[in-house]
Amino acid sequence: MAAISASQVKELRERTGLGMMECKKALTEAGGDIEVAIENLRKSSGLKAAKKAERTAAEGAVVTRVAEDGSYGVMVEINSETDFVARDDNFKAFAEKIVEAFFTARSEDVAAVMSGDLEAAREQLVQKIGENIGVRRCVVVEAADGGVVGEYVHGGRIGVLTVLKGGNAEVAKDVAMHVAAINPVVARPEDMPQEDLDKEKQIILAQPDMAGKPAEIAEKMVQGRLKKYLAEVSLTEQPFVKNPDQSVAEFAKAAGSEVIGFTRFEVGEGIEKEEVDFAKEVMEQAKRS
Repeated sequence: MAAISASQVKELRERTGLGMMECKKALTEAGGDIEVAIENLRKSSGLKAAKKAERTAAEGAVVTRVAEDGSYGVMVEINSETDFVARDDNFKAFAEKIVEAFFTARSEDVAAVMSGDLEAAREQLVQKIGENIGVRRCVVVEAADGGVVGEYVHGGRIGVLTVLKGGNAEVAKDVAMHVAAINPVVARPEDMPQEDLDKEKQIILAQPDMAGKPAEIAEKMVQGRLKKYLAEVSLTEQPFVKNPDQSVAEFAKAAGSEVIGFTRFEVGEGIEKEEVDFAKEVMEQAKRS
């Protein structure tokens, strides 16, 4: 069995808030798989959904552009090796050129849009700055009938495009701000994939207080907890960040609109970044010199 590293225990502690020994035991039982350990902990202890992994493998920026009439919008993630470069004016100018190109092409095809002059510009920037620069992904979002696309970028690192039926750009932006802050899983409860619901149901059924319950009682408890879970992770059901006394759906309805969907990008999400111990690296270099 593979040894459990201190970094694995640290990540599991950060994501669950549980003690070191409990996390180490869970990781050992899961063979070092953090996601399996979290699922097992939820089954055995009723642990609520853990935080998402925060390790990232890239710095950079998320940039957006929405048509003046709100009919469509694009969002692009552009990566650099360090946050310092992401704040550089040359990088920012390049990012604006890139998002304009995707906006004009109205395309999500990174390879196609980046061919020719844009790829040459990227290579020149790499030579000038001395870091690898790359365009990772793009999304094009279309407005619903009689609706609007909204945009919001927080700190250059989190970008959101929202789609509303009815409403206006300001309402769509407010909803996008909520998405940036709270990071819901789906827009509406009915958007949750059945596979994910089935998995959540199995987790609920495996929790200690479900043991020995008659089938009818167990099913009622499961449905109640699923409803609560969906309310917590669905955008429309969440308390609106600007006014927790109303849900996002209620906020949108009061403004004459309805939430249809959203897309959220966060710089580097889903990619692991190798952690470098710079002090150790310098010491090793000094020993070799």
